[in-house]
Amino acid sequence: MRVLPRLLEPVCLAFASKSDGAPICRVRALLRRSLAGTALALCLAAAAPLPAFAAQTHALVVGADQYPNDVSLDGAVRDAEDVYRAMSAAGFTVRKFTDAEARKDDIRKAWIDMVAEATAGDTIIFTYAGHGAQMPELVAGDEADGLDEFLQLPGFDRNRYAETSNEIIVDNEMNAWFGEAEAKGVHVLFVSDSCFSGGMSRSVTGKTRLAPAVTVKLAPPSQEALAGANLKEIDFKQVTVLAASLESQPTPEVIIDGEPRGALSWSFARALEGSADRDGDGVITRIELEDYIFSNVKNRSEALQVPNFMPQVARSESEVVVRLTRGIPVENATVATTDTGSTAAAQKTIKSAKELGWTGSIALQVDGAADKPKNADGSGTPYRWDVASGVFYTPNGDVAAENVGADRIQAVVDKYVLLDFLKALASQNPGSVSLTPVKDIYAAGNRLRFDAPPGRYPNMLVFNLANTGEVQFLDMQAAGTTSSQFKLTDVEVVKPFGADHLITIWTGEPVDAIGAVLADKTVTAETLLQALLTRLDGKEASVAIQPLYTRETL
Repeated sequence: MRVLPRLLEPVCLAFASKSDGAPICRVRALLRRSLAGTALALCLAAAAPLPAFAAQTHALVVGADQYPNDVSLDGAVRDAEDVYRAMSAAGFTVRKFTDAEARKDDIRKAWIDMVAEATAGDTIIFTYAGHGAQMPELVAGDEADGLDEFLQLPGFDRNRYAETSNEIIVDNEMNAWFGEAEAKGVHVLFVSDSCFSGGMSRSVTGKTRLAPAVTVKLAPPSQEALAGANLKEIDFKQVTVLAASLESQPTPEVIIDGEPRGALSWSFARALEGSADRDGDGVITRIELEDYIFSNVKNRSEALQVPNFMPQVARSESEVVVRLTRGIPVENATVATTDTGSTAAAQKTIKSAKELGWTGSIALQVDGAADKPKNADGSGTPYRWDVASGVFYTPNGDVAAENVGADRIQAVVDKYVLLDFLKALASQNPGSVSLTPVKDIYAAGNRLRFDAPPGRYPNMLVFNLANTGEVQFLDMQAAGTTSSQFKLTDVEVVKPFGADHLITIWTGEPVDAIGAVLADKTVTAETLLQALLTRLDGKEASVAIQPLYTRETL
């Protein structure tokens, strides 16, 4: 696509295209009505011989790939293991169940034990990666659409409902479980990397975390499945739910670092490692978690999904959902103190792209007679170039570029090497941009608006990585000039179709040299990468990535 950096005129862009649509799932949050979050209380013992301790965090992690009676998944156990490692490193008390270990009775006992161990002000985090599904509501009139949602554990078999119905966890049961914790003053954060219904326009090869709906009415699997129907959204004051997607979107497994993953689980694990703690004060507020999760799920899923928090709005600007200093004496858990006696956030460590997993190459499968370009010998699920048709596919199966010949393949590969570098930077300090209307794919003639707000840093760069592999410079705002929001207010989708990526970088580092590289009409992704490596790698910079997928018709 070609982007014109003149903001007072209509701008024509050709955005990314995808293959024809395939069924997907429209994600609905498991507990529509049970949700609100509150700030975590710091538990301080009054004058006592023993030191006061910071509030504890308990965690229950469930992930299932192997479904003997249904379509198995590829990345849910990997998600659970990743989240488990991040939680363990953070000092949480964690219980993990994967595949055949994920039995409802064991999960229920673990929940009861955690609630018993927790005290007021503590937090329980429950994460689930696996299949979700729907069934006729257990209590008449309980659901507006007449359907209950449930988490499907590996032991459930639709052909043997009566014998295996205990191997599902219904939304009403979750309500009852969460009510048990809240009754003790314990906070709950539920992270659901699954989905319950729907379809999508883009044709991706990854599996969706949606099992077929149950069409017959089942007997309630537990007393909680009935009692939980009486709990309404307004009843919960200390429960927050984070779902993988909006109701109209799927929860697909996507390729991250060469492997099938859930974008929400991957992002949540990085958040727990401290990347979401924007100010380095040892706690993650609801707003910090929102900003981090929204940006990185968009980046890693290539705009296939938008996470959904419930309640949708934080109760306060300071509402805390995760505390990263737990189980240690409070006097040792406080942040740094200034000369005046006030507290100050600890300095965050900025990692280089390679420390964050960037390799400087991508995996590429060449179908046909052609030489493999450089920087295309990476590992994992590959990009694919069909030499005869000229179509370049992403690891997720999306059409990223068309009419790619031997003269253009290196530029396209270099674009994705650069994009991986930018995603690595965004994983530790993401920015926020928007494209409206919000869709996963756009057709020729659609008109769009792109907005990049002023960031927390004085310098800003905006450019596009086109599906052709070209770099298109859009804007630079440097310290000492009037900083304002960057807008493309009238963007039309035109040829060539493929995956474009609008990039915004905010930083306190000087950007004049990078701006000079971008302003060169012969700039390539390779030369821009070298400039960014020299100037910004390992430095404080916030990166926002807006994927744009288009095709001629939908």
